[in-house]
Amino acid sequence: MSTFFTAESLRGITHFVITAKSSSFTEAAEQLGITKSAVGKSVARLEERLGTRLFHRSTRKLSLTSDGEAYLASCLSALEIMDSAENSLSRRQDNPAGTVRIDMPASFGRNLMMPVLLDLISRYPALRLALTFNDRLIDPVEEGVDLVLRLGELQSTDELIARRLSRQRLILCASPDYLRQHGTPTDSDSLKKHCCIMGFRRGAPLAWRLRPAGEREIKYVSGNAHQISDGDAMLLACLGGAGVAQFPEAMVNSHIAAGNLVAVMADHMPAPVELNVVWPRTRHLIPKVRIIVDELLKKAGEGVFGDLR
Repeated sequence: MSTFFTAESLRGITHFVITAKSSSFTEAAEQLGITKSAVGKSVARLEERLGTRLFHRSTRKLSLTSDGEAYLASCLSALEIMDSAENSLSRRQDNPAGTVRIDMPASFGRNLMMPVLLDLISRYPALRLALTFNDRLIDPVEEGVDLVLRLGELQSTDELIARRLSRQRLILCASPDYLRQHGTPTDSDSLKKHCCIMGFRRGAPLAWRLRPAGEREIKYVSGNAHQISDGDAMLLACLGGAGVAQFPEAMVNSHIAAGNLVAVMADHMPAPVELNVVWPRTRHLIPKVRIIVDELLKKAGEGVFGDLR
């Protein structure tokens, strides 16, 4: 295939992107000011040139095939780079514009990242945020996300770039009321007698990491546990006296300082875990993304997200 695009092929890409966004040849035709038939033929020629179907067509709806979804992501990335080039040429680098898609762990995102991001958009009013909050791991390449905040060990991959924002100690804690009623656990054996609050992902509880003094780290799953998939809900349950839970320190330090939670089994604390900002290696850090990464790294250096060492 030629590396040079003809006017027709570029037009076909434009017609494909607009059709994909509207999920309708009719609506795409209205936006483009041409006939529905012309849009359909343009997309068909593009499919023929690519050698694959981009849309599932039926009388009731239009939807992307898996190849179509992948091609749309590539087209949108290319359009963003072109938009960035125009911004640079027009000397608008100091006013980054456009939408940045960020995925974050729920509690970290709401409590640590939102203040930083809200300050950024107050300084750069043309910047737009598309934020998702969840505690499951996503693939930013597959899901078309610009930046991902991840807590914990990163799997080795050539497709991602990561920069550390902090190292978080994992703290076992419970409410004072719970400890008064049920006593304080001192080791993994006594912990078995307690109700625990554990994370939940993909149909299974997330194991705690424990390292008894002078011993190797172990993974612990309670047989007597509430299983909750949302970090904020876990914290509320712990504050409400539902049991013992393990949290990254940034989530609970203020509650411990206020006396709302009590740290337990400090001699079983494992090695800290990393909080990283991650982005696809293949995606250029265009100004609107670069400004956010730079701000996060600056705040990390100031200790906003916890100990960076």
